[in-house]
Amino acid sequence: MDRTVIAYVIYLAVSIALTIWVARTLSRNGRIFLADVLHGNEKLAEAVNHLLVVGFYLVNLGFVALYLSGDRTIEDTRGIFEALSTKLGVVLLVLGVMHLGNVYVLNRIRRRGVMEREQLPPVTPQEWIAPTAGA
Repeated sequence: MDRTVIAYVIYLAVSIALTIWVARTLSRNGRIFLADVLHGNEKLAEAVNHLLVVGFYLVNLGFVALYLSGDRTIEDTRGIFEALSTKLGVVLLVLGVMHLGNVYVLNRIRRRGVMEREQLPPVTPQEWIAPTAGA
């Protein structure tokens, strides 16, 4: 078998496995965060979490597929390792950037929700007191 094809197979297997692992980790740990962001609405949090995971898969697997082809033929075993380290390194960086982007957006939504909650008084006013002239 051609070494370039071997590198492609290894690259796809590792990239897909990493994408699935990161997506499951983000999904599992993101549920709690989303429930807080969405004020305890568990059904909405689960739906948003699922949509984020689907988007995560589409973007990352699309990138993995686009980045599959190489511009050179791999001629020896060392070339396999070099090609794989470059390709997998870029995939890991993209996974990390996607993760940080998700956390950033969700944190912005969460902050906005916290600020909206803080603007409401904890109890409604019971009465109104007119200001005094001497004060």
